[in-house]
Amino acid sequence: NRPYIVCHMASTINGRIISENWGRIEDRRRYSALYEQCHNSFENQAWMVGRKTLEKDFNERLDLQSIKPSPNISREAFIGDPNATSFVIALDSKGKLGWDSNEIDGDHVIVILTEDISNDYLNYLKLKNISYVFAGKNRVSFKVALEKIGELFPIRTIMLEGGGHINGAMLQEDLIDEISIVLLPVIDATSHSPTTFEIPVPLHDKENQNLSYQSVEQLDNGVLWLKYSIDHS
Repeated sequence: NRPYIVCHMASTINGRIISENWGRIEDRRRYSALYEQCHNSFENQAWMVGRKTLEKDFNERLDLQSIKPSPNISREAFIGDPNATSFVIALDSKGKLGWDSNEIDGDHVIVILTEDISNDYLNYLKLKNISYVFAGKNRVSFKVALEKIGELFPIRTIMLEGGGHINGAMLQEDLIDEISIVLLPVIDATSHSPTTFEIPVPLHDKENQNLSYQSVEQLDNGVLWLKYSIDHS
């Protein structure tokens, strides 16, 4: 019962995804606009990112000192806004992100946690009406997380948008259904930049993942938009 997952990313032709390495600022703005244009063509109800991506773009200072010590809180999912219809899903299993609101650009926040999270952090999320689900005791199972999200929220399609480690982990669990790549006319020659899929161990007992071609579209500024599906059989 999990939602359909589209991994939507922009990358250089050698697969690197750090936007600061995409050339001049005006070029980066053009590429970002094309990326968002492609994103908006999907009929999704949620987008999903990892903690490091959120830290870079949206994070607020986390202050638990001002919150009174919390009693033991049951490790059950919490729905902060039962009327929400669009969502951002944040992987933050250890509770390191700070929030100034329970939404980003109108999208209600759902946090994926593990059960070893502190009671104080759970109370912090509850006080801000931020939704959360648990995906394991001390290690995240994305399969569990997505099944719970599919049960509790009106989400049929999720756009998975990085970084490379969460993309790789989701691919490793065979949870990605479609891949959408906005391919930029750039080579990122830095050795440390992450790629679209960072996979530390072999991919579900094999070293590669075959894809089925869907389409290619030429966009402005030499950009290509590639779409593939994944066969789970």
